[in-house]
Amino acid sequence: MIELAAILVGAAGAVFFLGGSIGLLRFPDVYTRLHALTKADNLGLGLLALGVGMHQGQFWLGLRLFLVWLLMMAASTVACHLLAGEALREGRTAWRR
Repeated sequence: MIELAAILVGAAGAVFFLGGSIGLLRFPDVYTRLHALTKADNLGLGLLALGVGMHQGQFWLGLRLFLVWLLMMAASTVACHLLAGEALREGRTAWRR
């Protein structure tokens, strides 16, 4: 039963990664693209880490994967903030209908 749950959680993580990649290609401006990548990839990585942790069933591996996920969330937040700040300084405006 845990194997099936791990597969489903990992598949959900892959779907979020795919959604972030599609958002990168389809959204009209840099700000919405950054939003899609940051949100979808953070959730996708968290779900994949949870799936691998469930599949392996080792506490310390799960803890390390959780720490990797936290570090990636912090790094992607900082990178997104820096990229958006640079786009703002360049004068790029947000997309409007």
